[in-house]
Order: sequence, then structure tokens, then C-alpha cells
Amino acid sequence: MAKTANQLVFGWGNANADIVFVGEAPGKNEDLKGVPFVGASGKFLDELLASVKLERSDVYITNIVKYRPPQNRDPLPAEKDAFMPYLLAQLEVISPKIVITLGRHSTNCFLPGLQIGQVHGKAQNLNGQTILPLYHPAAALYNGSLRQTLIDDFCQIPALLKRIKN
Repeated sequence: MAKTANQLVFGWGNANADIVFVGEAPGKNEDLKGVPFVGASGKFLDELLASVKLERSDVYITNIVKYRPPQNRDPLPAEKDAFMPYLLAQLEVISPKIVITLGRHSTNCFLPGLQIGQVHGKAQNLNGQTILPLYHPAAALYNGSLRQTLIDDFCQIPALLKRIKN
């Protein structure tokens, strides 16, 4: 996979963040710029962050897989497995209050067997870590009916964070 990618896209943001967003893998724009979520999905993510009075500098954004898969295909299970130790190390260093999984791939890495359509917007506890599964911003861009669902789920973040901090 690294042979077909331009560069490693490790993550970006506040290394002391209370919130870490985890997507699946870099896309074309991310591969070119070396920063996660800078394409259309990233613009929508920025809007969602602003809607809850957050900015990119307040959070940390990464993906499970750190290289763009060839032809932008879904990451293979072996690729996700290979990168998972790096993601877990990132989470250990950052020590966020909430890990927000964006989409089915990242949700299934943390909460295997659960369907994003059934658990989106419902905080889960995994070994003392709060996981909040959300639809991927790209899903809401491709399927307009998910847009309001994602906006509504995002609106839960400030209250969830406040509850965890207290």
C-alpha cells in the first residue's frame, strides 16, 4: 500500500485533545497534503466541529490505516490489523476522554460486530474508554438523508464530554 501512496498520513491536531476522531484511511487529497480529512469530507467535518463550538485545533484527527489504499478502495482487514498498534499508541499518548469513530470501518475496529446504523450516536464503553460511533462525513455527503442524523449525533458531543469530565 505504501508503494502506491504519496505519503504517510499519521494524524493532525492537538496532542492533548479530549476528543480524537478516527476515520478509515486517507483519500486522494489527504494523501497529497499529508493531513487527514482535508477533502469534501473534511470541509463537512469542519462545519460539524464549528456547530458544537470546536475547531480542528481543539481535537485530534487520524485514521486507522495511515496510507491511502490503491484506487481508494476500502482498507483490507489485514491492513487495518497492521496499523491498529499505531492507532492504539496514538490513543495512549493523547489519552482522550472520547474516541469518535467515523464510519463502519473504524467503528468495527473498536466495536466488532456492531452495525453503524444501529449504534451511531450511542456512546459505548470499551475498557474504560468512551467510544462514540458516528456516520462518516462522506456517507452524509453521498446520502443526503444521513446528513441531519450526523448533525444531530454531533450535537451530543459537548454534553457527553461535560458528563465524562465531571
